[in-house]
Amino acid sequence: MKECIEAIENRRSIRKFKSKQVSKSDINILLHSAQMAPSAGNLQAREFIVVSSEEGKEKLARAALKQEFLREAPVTIVVCANLKRSEMRYRARSALYAIQDATASVMNILLAAYSLGLGTCWMGAFDEKEVSSLLGLPEHVRPIALVVVGYPDEAPTAPPRLDEKIEHWEKWTSQSIDD
Repeated sequence: MKECIEAIENRRSIRKFKSKQVSKSDINILLHSAQMAPSAGNLQAREFIVVSSEEGKEKLARAALKQEFLREAPVTIVVCANLKRSEMRYRARSALYAIQDATASVMNILLAAYSLGLGTCWMGAFDEKEVSSLLGLPEHVRPIALVVVGYPDEAPTAPPRLDEKIEHWEKWTSQSIDD
């Protein structure tokens, strides 16, 4: 199996981490990988904030609906959408494209981290206004995801997938589980 497919198949959301620190060079690899994600018009309408201080992680954990495992991870990368950067070209769809740019970056972070032997968890449950305030984000920058990063201290199994129940060919079919 090719390395990329293996990473897609075996990457898991990790919520328990060893106390070992993540090196700055590994964080730089993750950030570079994030920046290599595709983006609408190559405008790269995304920003990354690396939080590793105990105080910063504690505040983020509170803003993340008290998900305390965020504090255990050595690093959290806050992935943001820069709406202004996309707006100049895409007007009405600019927010959507900036969010897509940011989320494509998240997936690259997750896969790159896996290839480095790191564990991650993509967190979307957080108070956006509180995170924006904590990080001093300007109005045109929205936090889209918190990605905790560290050395895994668990090895969860893959949760079940819906497979063909969510696949449609050529048009919508009534096989969907929501119909």
